[in-house]
Amino acid sequence: MAPSLLHFKTAAAVAVASAKAAENDNVSRVQLPDKTRNSRVLVLGGTGRVGGSTATALSKLCPDLRIVVGGRNREKGAAMVATLGKNSEFAEVNINNKDSLEAALSDVDLVVHAAGPFQQSQKCTVLEAAIETQTAYLDVCDDTNYAFRAKSFKGRAVDANIPAITTGGIYPGVSNVMAAELVRAARSESKTEPERLRFSYYTAGSGGAGPTILATSFLLLGEEVVAYNKGQKIKLKPFTGMLNVDFGKGIGKRDVYLLNLPEVRSAHEVLEVPTVSARFGTAPFVWNWGMEAMTNLLPAEFLRDRSKVQQLVELFDPLVRAVDGIAGERVSMRVDLECTNERSTLALFSHRRLSVAVGNATAAFAVAILEGSTQPGVWFPEEPEGIAVEAREELLKRAAEGAIAFVMNKPPWMVETDPKELGLGIYDM
Repeated sequence: MAPSLLHFKTAAAVAVASAKAAENDNVSRVQLPDKTRNSRVLVLGGTGRVGGSTATALSKLCPDLRIVVGGRNREKGAAMVATLGKNSEFAEVNINNKDSLEAALSDVDLVVHAAGPFQQSQKCTVLEAAIETQTAYLDVCDDTNYAFRAKSFKGRAVDANIPAITTGGIYPGVSNVMAAELVRAARSESKTEPERLRFSYYTAGSGGAGPTILATSFLLLGEEVVAYNKGQKIKLKPFTGMLNVDFGKGIGKRDVYLLNLPEVRSAHEVLEVPTVSARFGTAPFVWNWGMEAMTNLLPAEFLRDRSKVQQLVELFDPLVRAVDGIAGERVSMRVDLECTNERSTLALFSHRRLSVAVGNATAAFAVAILEGSTQPGVWFPEEPEGIAVEAREELLKRAAEGAIAFVMNKPPWMVETDPKELGLGIYDM
């Protein structure tokens, strides 16, 4: 697949990683092509948990990259720059201001948009600015409306010759690529047709991601769940349809509930699987009960109001942080595929720390773009124009750095703690 043409605005300069980083870092480093080796990468939300983790992972994977930490808090920015080292700098950026964005993007080669939450956002201001300034783009969006709004800019990105990926984080993101590989293997190796695809996610506490994931979770409770059953789009109440899913050793069996996530629609449309759903669960189990209670007791309009949700986040955040210290931040993703010949396979990814895993995942997508894997346009991770089929294996390998479990295309019994799976619950999808 022909690589896309990136518009590199920075002069080529040789940058060498510090000796201290080399001694302390066991991450497999990436040798980027000469034209992108010294690229400037702007990470928006770079002082937050997700953006900071991404900047850290990028600096370890590609020490020659010049990382620009974008945010609003100079003190936090300075602290992050001190952590990253000499190939980094801070830029004060207001993502809601067109002039501020375009000024920040004017001399960078790739922008990573990690300044969530994305729920209830009405515009794709960062993507529009990236197209206007001819800057490659990646976001970690986890909202269906935002993702498909971003997708509508495909034509403009093609005209500007700019590669862009939306929903390129851990889930959605890496989970999409896992699903795409399961479907590809089913069709090409087993000559069978996929019937049902199920995404299941588990995170202990807030996963160490703090207020952003808390706000995202609350906002998702205000959205009807879109799923697909035998090709038909259906709408369901959020945080219902509980399944008890076995995430294997190190995680075990966990209850997960339906949520409205963008990979459901994108996988249904791109991978052409007729039945698709996504579920999420957390720990301790009282958090699941609390989420279920909020869905039943609070009006959907309240949960879709970002200002009201922010007040809830400020109320619950101290408690969540305290519980995080006890619950830890383990994360697991299980993707199940069932096919016409009764063939069932899964992909499984588990990590001890979501705050590290999400950075590794997002950095893996950023590196793939810099390597030329992404064609001009706006793509979902499972589209071959977004991540070339031949580049998927390497992306998954980089994303799985430090994972306690990473399995692809295996029968469920090979990874489950108890091969006798419990009942499927009220929704068989």
